[in-house]
Amino acid sequence: MRIGELARRTGVSERSLRYYESRGLLAAERTAGGHREFPEAAVDRVVRIQELYAAGLHSDRIRHLLPCMRDQDGGPSARATPRLLADLTEERTRIDRLITDLHRTRDTLDEVIEAAGGE
Repeated sequence: MRIGELARRTGVSERSLRYYESRGLLAAERTAGGHREFPEAAVDRVVRIQELYAAGLHSDRIRHLLPCMRDQDGGPSARATPRLLADLTEERTRIDRLITDLHRTRDTLDEVIEAAGGE
């Protein structure tokens, strides 16, 4: 599929898709006319990239993790090394800390709102 179709199907801008490609997160074949052609699997890959960005990972870390996350059959990748598992666990712990901090901040704001006579 061409870049415009991938953008429509994922809700991600063409500019972002080109950035993903430049960072090694997404691969496309080139037609004789120089147009990008993405495989069907690119849709799931873009969704996964978006999820990892939303979790606070940067492109270098995502590039490191993506090839190891899951094989095409859905099973664990043979490239999922003990080091990768440690990295993933570290990221999970970081996200858990962020969630805890956000809950604490929300609770504090709720107390201030209540004390100020809000609802």
